[in-house]
Amino acid sequence: MAERPEDLNLPNAVITRIIKEALPDGVNISKEARSAISRAASVFVLYATSCANNFAMKGKRKTLNASDVLSAMEEMEFQRFVTPLKEALEGNDRFLCRAK
Repeated sequence: MAERPEDLNLPNAVITRIIKEALPDGVNISKEARSAISRAASVFVLYATSCANNFAMKGKRKTLNASDVLSAMEEMEFQRFVTPLKEALEGNDRFLCRAK
């Protein structure tokens, strides 16, 4: 586990890139807002991981898999993201198959 809470934050460069892609051109975001989004994203990742881990434990597994994450998203009431996530995972599977 992380030694300090700050160690759990996502890299600022990643957060900045995601924010820029999500906002229309010409919209600025304060340093404070970027920090808040970064912390919220980190909390979300930790919560999603914990929920997914619960599904893995119910299946008596130590390895989380994509179906655990999908189940966690539904349990966390993020059903509207399940289909796009499945599509993205299928796209990755097709990409990986071509690369082999």
